[in-house]
Amino acid sequence: MNYNREQKRMLQRQGSLSSDGSAVRTERRTTVDRSKEKRTKPVEFLREVRAELRKVAWPTRAEVRKYSIVVLIAIVVLTAMIAGLDWLFGSLILDLFNR
Repeated sequence: MNYNREQKRMLQRQGSLSSDGSAVRTERRTTVDRSKEKRTKPVEFLREVRAELRKVAWPTRAEVRKYSIVVLIAIVVLTAMIAGLDWLFGSLILDLFNR
């Protein structure tokens, strides 16, 4: 394969090319056999899940209520905007083609 000087130098630094420019063969890495890894038992998994959920900073009822109201208002406003734009563009297109 033809390499320019920069590519040759980079590959030599990485150990992929020898000093004369020929490719250096390296052994392929073998994949890890996942069947031999230790698997977590379901009971241990559930214990770890509960431990992690205890660390979560849960919102209070008041915060949930406030956030829900904000989301509902945002949904109503955006729905109204999209419906208005749909009506506007629809009427413009119909007026354009009816003439």
